[in-house]
Amino acid sequence: MGKKDKKNSREETIEKLKGLKKAAEQEAKEQKEEAKAEEKEAEKKAEAEAPGEKAAEAAEEKKEEAAPAAEEEKAPANDKAQAKIDELNDKVMRQMAEFENYRKRTEKEKQAMFEVGAKSVIEKLLPVVDNFERGLTSLSEEEAKGAFAKGIEMVYKQLMEELSKLEVKPIEAVGKEFDPNLHNAVMHVEDEEAGENTVVEEFQKGYTYREAVIRHSMVKVAN
Repeated sequence: MGKKDKKNSREETIEKLKGLKKAAEQEAKEQKEEAKAEEKEAEKKAEAEAPGEKAAEAAEEKKEEAAPAAEEEKAPANDKAQAKIDELNDKVMRQMAEFENYRKRTEKEKQAMFEVGAKSVIEKLLPVVDNFERGLTSLSEEEAKGAFAKGIEMVYKQLMEELSKLEVKPIEAVGKEFDPNLHNAVMHVEDEEAGENTVVEEFQKGYTYREAVIRHSMVKVAN
């Protein structure tokens, strides 16, 4: 059964339980109305049998006699109806809590799947960004002034703006302290002018997507 079918099944179950709860409440209401009708019928009967004061006394006596019996009959019925209502209410609450947990779990799974898909797409776009940068840096001053080069640069800037909107950011490397969580050291040199464990050159730019590293910076580290 698919997630959508499971969701529909749970919603149908909740609706059925709510219907049963309403039916039990209606049954209790009808029983109360029947008891009241019996009391009124007893009063009318007593008035018809004994006119005047005697009729009133007889009606009162019959009413007093009928009241405990009616209460005794109503009490078990009301208790039974209330117990059924409480049971159905408990089932509805449990089903609703279970459905809410299911909704949160599926939402989290959907978000995780989106993150995986986004990372995969970004990883495939990074080589394209690298090629744009290599092409632009290899142009001579005269070539960089041409319309074609300017068009390529505009496309590159647009691509980087869109990646930035997706929270894709380049990792800072040159001049920063080497961080194995962000940088991948492929060379090591001794340089008195550079600080200890400092990145002095970047061979390939690294990127992060939100808080996750998509690609580590490939760097040269001094000292």
